[in-house]
Amino acid sequence: MSDQDFFKASLTRRDWSRQALALALAPWSLPTAQAQPTGSGDAAKGPRWQVDPFALGVASGQPRPDSVVLWTRLLIAEADAAHKAQPQAVLCEVFADEALRQPVRQWRVQTDASRAHSVHVIATGLQPGRSYWYRFASGSASSPVGRTRTSPGDHDKVAQLRIAQTSCQHFEQGYYVAHREIAKRDVDFVLFLGDYIYESSNPRYLVRKHVGGVPQTLDEYRQRHAQYKGDADLQACHAAHPWVMTWDDHEVVNDYANDRDMKFTDPQVFLRRRAAAYQAYFEHMPVRLGPDPAQPHQMRIHDQMRWGQLADIWTLDCRQYRSHHACPDPNRGGGRVVVGCTELQDAERSMLGAAQEQWLYPSLAQSTRRWKLLAQSTQMSSSGIATPLGRSSFTDGWDGYPLARERLLNTIAQARLQDVLVLGGDVHMNVAANLRVRPNDEKSPIVASEVVTTSISSRGMSETLLAQIRDNNPDIVHARADERGYTYVEVQPSGVLAQMRTTPHPAMPDSRLQTQAQWALASGVPGWVKA
Repeated sequence: MSDQDFFKASLTRRDWSRQALALALAPWSLPTAQAQPTGSGDAAKGPRWQVDPFALGVASGQPRPDSVVLWTRLLIAEADAAHKAQPQAVLCEVFADEALRQPVRQWRVQTDASRAHSVHVIATGLQPGRSYWYRFASGSASSPVGRTRTSPGDHDKVAQLRIAQTSCQHFEQGYYVAHREIAKRDVDFVLFLGDYIYESSNPRYLVRKHVGGVPQTLDEYRQRHAQYKGDADLQACHAAHPWVMTWDDHEVVNDYANDRDMKFTDPQVFLRRRAAAYQAYFEHMPVRLGPDPAQPHQMRIHDQMRWGQLADIWTLDCRQYRSHHACPDPNRGGGRVVVGCTELQDAERSMLGAAQEQWLYPSLAQSTRRWKLLAQSTQMSSSGIATPLGRSSFTDGWDGYPLARERLLNTIAQARLQDVLVLGGDVHMNVAANLRVRPNDEKSPIVASEVVTTSISSRGMSETLLAQIRDNNPDIVHARADERGYTYVEVQPSGVLAQMRTTPHPAMPDSRLQTQAQWALASGVPGWVKA
């Protein structure tokens, strides 16, 4: 089956109708290939396509004051199979206006099958803090038009930063109505915190189906990404806003830790699978750096960006470099709930890895911007439960790396930083929490705040378990796992508003979102208050 045939097979008739409608109603017509600026009269030369090769849409990401990453992928149908083996020229155009009458720059790029005909253009020479529109062309085909935005200049005084905080979009467990709403909302960027695809399936919770089995190879991961990218609402959200991204586990396999998976597969074998997953991830995301050619199982995703003088933002990698899970079950790896695990007190254990900690801590401690935002993939506040044998710890989360969490929060405390906000995902629930060096100890000052967004579509935990977590963790001021959606985070010099936009599980095509809760932070005053 060709990629294009696979893509078609993965969509229902309703999906196709909704995709056509989303593109028609949009306010704009909706690896790394070496990019070269072109003259204004240059045009991409190429084949006359029988089937639209831009069926996966367009995307932008990692905004900077003078640049942004622009992305697309040519999905070549069987009718155009003769073109697969040949490098293809793609023209990328950037405009200063929605009507596409004010051209800014053009780039002509070459792409080929070795990168799944994906295209990454780092569009440079742009102005800070403004919107641009872009499109791609190849031969007779033109892509939808996307809108993007650069970040403000590093020294600019900025009134606000508006983020759509998102995570965990299991294709089979719900529809992407949250992305539909975000696409229409005025935000500066979408922050995606992991589990963009899922490699796994659960027949108990199907509302639509993956095509194919569990991906293991590069082609299989490419097909899974293509199926997700075929969703109309996800495409519309990518076309509407730049994205800032990190990953979690399901982009590779559930609960992997560094070079170990749940089956204790030989590390060299698992790293080959991880390399395939990382390459497919890069081929489908608007990110600047791909896998290291010398070590293809490695790919840098952690990053730092600034939003004028208002905020420093770090995106962290909590999977690739972490220590293996503490006290593992010898028959089944991955995270589990443990009690009395002395390995948790090993000071050498790290969620981020030593090199990433050494990169993060000095820049965090020295930040002079009003707000310091740490974007990472899971919940940092403790969620353990008291038992007759002691307090429980879930080893896949930050509770499984308590001294690493303590090092991070101590860095904040010792530098006397104010206005630190941790943004998380992964746990499929909305959480607002206060962070202390000693969790849940009122004698330990609040040194940071946390907001975790619920999942786009992935199911949450039971209310019975969540009630126990709330009762045992007074640092958690809000937690609900029964609804899907996203969190709108508005950062201003004076404070932060977190608005949790949700719909009951499962999210269906006709679902509508409402505000579940609103929480606020005042600058210089630790702790969440209801808004």
